[in-house]
Amino acid sequence: MSSANLTGTKTNNLHNAVMSAADFSRLSGLISSLCGIKLPPAKKTMLEGRLRKRLRFLGMDNFPDYCKYLFSHGGLDEECLHMVDVVTTNKTDFFREPQHFHFLTQKALPELTQELGLGSRENRIQIWSAGCSTGEEPYTLAMFLSEFSCTYPGWHFSILATDISTRALNTARRAIYAHETIEPVPLPWRKKYLLRSKGKDRGLVCMAPEIRELVTFRYLNFMEDNYGIREPQAVIFCRNVLIYFEKPMQLAVLQRLCRHLLKGGYLFIGHSETLHGLDLPLVQSAPTIYRKI
Repeated sequence: MSSANLTGTKTNNLHNAVMSAADFSRLSGLISSLCGIKLPPAKKTMLEGRLRKRLRFLGMDNFPDYCKYLFSHGGLDEECLHMVDVVTTNKTDFFREPQHFHFLTQKALPELTQELGLGSRENRIQIWSAGCSTGEEPYTLAMFLSEFSCTYPGWHFSILATDISTRALNTARRAIYAHETIEPVPLPWRKKYLLRSKGKDRGLVCMAPEIRELVTFRYLNFMEDNYGIREPQAVIFCRNVLIYFEKPMQLAVLQRLCRHLLKGGYLFIGHSETLHGLDLPLVQSAPTIYRKI
């Protein structure tokens, strides 16, 4: 049999590979323990499809072989980050849920500046994009805050952006996006904060260096007890992240976030998320916007 036929056979075998209920149970349990993401049985087909990319890369054509490798001595150490990268959802957009950014600049930041005396060089406003994915959210924050600082001379801020996906973080650090993704950005801001590529890279845009320099990207797993963040955060954006966790994990993550949030600071969550029934030191300021008391 020719090598071409061998390759074709392997591809076909991989395309038809089906994950057993037992393998799904083992893998979904491992993913939950590693990063808190819940995968009910209805997600089995989704997990199959995404993990086929790893099987293909590793030269495997069935899920039992993948599980054997993953649960072997040293297998998890080698494969963990790759598996998490494949299974995490990195859905995000520029200017997503824009009312949050308007509330931030029109109400939250002026209050934090006036009430808490934040914004000086010595006491700059710290803002955290927790679950930043491929960077659209922190770069949107950077644009809004840059505009805000124009009306507050001498006002200083910094943006921390974290995610569990190393693949997403690499994309965020490159700061290069397809032109169609920046449609929500106002035209004057595109001219001010974005650079268009030419030649073979036409159709791509890059965040301007002065915007990229405002954001620090870091790996962070919400399952960790210690997030390693020393500076108190005045504002935390943790949007459309909690929906992937079970209720006990949601509470644990929110409690950790609150420990890093200044008294009087603001927490923004996604519009499909709720804090109802959770005992937290937060009061609602607007839909999906909370302030620490």
